[in-house]
Amino acid sequence: MKKRQLLFAFIVVVMYVQNLHAQGERAVWSKQKANEWYKQYGWLRGCDFIPHTAINQLEMWQKETFDTAAISLDLSYAESIGLNCMRVFLHHAAWQIDPGGFKNRVGQYLAIAQRHGIVTILVFFDDCWNDTYHTGTQPLPKKGIHNSGWIKDPGKLYYDEPTLVDTLQVYVKDILTTFKNDKRILLWDLYNEPGNGNCGNKSLPLLQKIFKWGRQVDPSQPLSAGVWTSDLTVLNNYQLANSDVITYHDYNNELTHAKTIDSLKKYSRPLICTEYMARLRDSRFDNIMPILKANKVVAINWGLVAGKTNTMYAWDTPIPSGEEPKIWFHDIFRPDGTPFSEKEIAFIKSLTGKK
Repeated sequence: MKKRQLLFAFIVVVMYVQNLHAQGERAVWSKQKANEWYKQYGWLRGCDFIPHTAINQLEMWQKETFDTAAISLDLSYAESIGLNCMRVFLHHAAWQIDPGGFKNRVGQYLAIAQRHGIVTILVFFDDCWNDTYHTGTQPLPKKGIHNSGWIKDPGKLYYDEPTLVDTLQVYVKDILTTFKNDKRILLWDLYNEPGNGNCGNKSLPLLQKIFKWGRQVDPSQPLSAGVWTSDLTVLNNYQLANSDVITYHDYNNELTHAKTIDSLKKYSRPLICTEYMARLRDSRFDNIMPILKANKVVAINWGLVAGKTNTMYAWDTPIPSGEEPKIWFHDIFRPDGTPFSEKEIAFIKSLTGKK
């Protein structure tokens, strides 16, 4: 079985590589096209999503642990408070072992999300958290530690195996080509927080490559990679110049977040906040969500249902006992549907118009 999978992957790579040179590369969307695209949507709001039964992207997408029941249950909670957009991370390793099955499962997720009135942002690469990973059974959560099992993509493997870039190109183009006209997908977030994990400008070449691959496929959805820190000037400049729409992260209070919005408005493109809301950092629903709505910014907070990712715990404040923190860092609901804060739920519903 493993030999057949490897042979299949090799054949796919060869077929794609043979056609690479023939592909053109479209330009970055004009501001007019980006803003016309945005007009078709009302105010979008939602969460960075992974089902509560998965510790990381592999556990979400591998056949053995793909949990449609948990996905539907968790998204029903989102629907109940008027959330209509989710941001979901993919992983090349889950595709690599089972390309057809992986794409089928992405389609299943999209169908479930659509039934709950939700569109999706799909994310390819990621420079956050654990640098190494393996397919198969994933580790158990470490008590009280935020995202103890979350994994980078491609992480350290990209530097250890130079030929991996060919696989990544096939992967990205396969997914983009398969879903390039799928209206259930809002946009493609090509690279989450490039330069994080002490990578810095080392991430620029791969960032440049995935933008090139994306523009060669030319999906109907926009391409973007969100800016997330002012320290990485080279990366920020490239991301802002090459994104069809502007995406960004901001976990600061309302005053700082408002300044971020003002600084990004000069690009005259739609603004999409793909990460915010860390209660202990003074980024909450009550002080940030109204600003995003008033400025017509898509509002995507980190976390929907508290589960194996342990994102109710703060980045830098582990609780070794594993007891529930008095104030959750991220997330909105427990797996049984009870919220962290009834008051918070009422506030979110007042903004989304959900009765």
